[in-house]
Amino acid sequence: MPELSETYACVPSTERGRGILISGDPKSNAILYTNGRSVIIRYLHKPLEVSIYGEHAYQATVARFSPNGEWIASADVSGTVRIWGTHNDHVLKKEFRVLSGRIDDLQWSADGMRIVVSGDGKGKSFVRAFMWDSGSNVGEFDGHSKRVLSCAFKPTRPFRIVTCGEDFLVNFYEGPPFKFKQSHRHHSNFVNCIRYSPDGSKFISVSSDKKGVIYDGKTGEKIGELSSEDGHKGSIYAVSWSPDSKQVLTVSADKSAKVWEISEDGNGKVKKTLTCPGSGGVEDMLVGCLWQNDHLVTISLGGTVSIFSASDLDKGPLSFSGHMKNVNSLAVLKSNPKVILSTSYDGLIIKWIQGIGYSGRLDRKENSQIKCFAAVEEEIVSSGFDNKIWRVSLQGDQCGDADCVDIGSQPKDLSLSLLSPELALVSTDSGVVILRGTNVVSTINLGFPVAASVISPDGSEAIIGGQDGKLHIYSVTGDTLKEEAVLEKHRGAITVIRYSPDVSMFASGDANREAVVWDRASREVRVKNMLYHTARINCLAWSPDNSMVATGSLDTCVIIYEIDKPASSRVTIKGAHLGGVYGLAFTDDTSVVSSGEDACVRVWKLTPQ
Repeated sequence: MPELSETYACVPSTERGRGILISGDPKSNAILYTNGRSVIIRYLHKPLEVSIYGEHAYQATVARFSPNGEWIASADVSGTVRIWGTHNDHVLKKEFRVLSGRIDDLQWSADGMRIVVSGDGKGKSFVRAFMWDSGSNVGEFDGHSKRVLSCAFKPTRPFRIVTCGEDFLVNFYEGPPFKFKQSHRHHSNFVNCIRYSPDGSKFISVSSDKKGVIYDGKTGEKIGELSSEDGHKGSIYAVSWSPDSKQVLTVSADKSAKVWEISEDGNGKVKKTLTCPGSGGVEDMLVGCLWQNDHLVTISLGGTVSIFSASDLDKGPLSFSGHMKNVNSLAVLKSNPKVILSTSYDGLIIKWIQGIGYSGRLDRKENSQIKCFAAVEEEIVSSGFDNKIWRVSLQGDQCGDADCVDIGSQPKDLSLSLLSPELALVSTDSGVVILRGTNVVSTINLGFPVAASVISPDGSEAIIGGQDGKLHIYSVTGDTLKEEAVLEKHRGAITVIRYSPDVSMFASGDANREAVVWDRASREVRVKNMLYHTARINCLAWSPDNSMVATGSLDTCVIIYEIDKPASSRVTIKGAHLGGVYGLAFTDDTSVVSSGEDACVRVWKLTPQ
């Protein structure tokens, strides 16, 4: 069976104008965040070790470790909370429908018995606290009229719960059973985050009015504020206390993070302003933070995670990033160690090094969306939704100058002839365009709806797949195509065609879940009955030694077939990517890389059968 050797994780889903609440477990040094329907567990000291929980039926919003670190409670936009094990295949313990709308924050009580959640209640209750084993309510939470963005449990007895939200209020509840005690109106905008200090003596609320207010942990009375001197110039989205309860970390839309000293009388002054690396654009706004042991973690709107050292604030941060959206294509460069480029349709190109992981983002001067993508050592070629084909030179980790050509209609597929990469074949709805560099040398209407295409490495042959499932083989002479043969075997629209590395075969996949391997010389079927997916095939890759072909499908699986064996002796990687597999490539004869809807990239090691 193939085994998972590396996961290059996605970054947290972010939303402009909203903070995100990440959490961690100080004992194992793990952090938790959500992206789509997945909850991601990462270890700050082991970047390639990632565990992903994908059992939510709706988009997950927040997740927290229980105080003993054995359980995780995660919540989603439907108002459901799932409680599952940190280890052993994440076995589900309980599931409760808690609110009638999206859950924005969730906290465990220090004894691990109770959970409080807050969020949107569609006019009903915005906050609920319940026993984690039975789901029974432990109090009434009146006093809010709009969505409650954050909640916190006092970590010491007597227990208290504090909440804050879009009605500019901070509410204080005593219990259990919890009852409304008092309400504060010290903020003049959304109150984004509220947190108790680890010793329970104080709590702090931060708001889009750029203020932070500190309260007495036991009585709920206001005792101080974060100083406005050297304060944040934008909305403060999140706050996290130091383990000794004497300092807090805040992050803001002004693209900075600040460490504050909190005095005994409850006032805070800036100790250090941390600036995160970035280009200074909107995506560098900071929306989430966590103080865990010696690590100060910040997260930007663009998904960059920066880790500072609390004991050495002058030291630059360790930063890493990843994709936030569906990773729709992969390319492997012929280098040692192997470099993998992955793209998502929001225009991000990320460089990974096999065995090391994240190696940087390739910033293009024109950040257009990416639909089709191909790469060779010195150049990447991409097309978006703007009818343009972009050619960008690659210089190490940087993108050089970009040239583009408008081909007049939407590109459906893009293929380079590898021996002379200036020659490219682009298919559109009704035909193909042949490019040399950024010059259109010919636009050919083929008279049938085109679905996929490929050009041979020497540029002498093109195979065009139609919506009708037929494969048309053309010889390329100069700027014209001459039809040589039509192959009929598929029963659905062709989705992908790829030549084998030695060009003796080619493989095609269709929307009707079937793949076929053909002999190029005789044009006969080499491997038949490759019908083991349960949904459309999105991508296909050959191993470098021509002995295997891998297919990836909407059904979340990757299937690897050996050319010299019947299709029934296949190897299947089940559930490779939640939501479907969209990119596939081999880095060597025993490693296959896949990417998908869950915004992750994974490397699988194939063991000999």
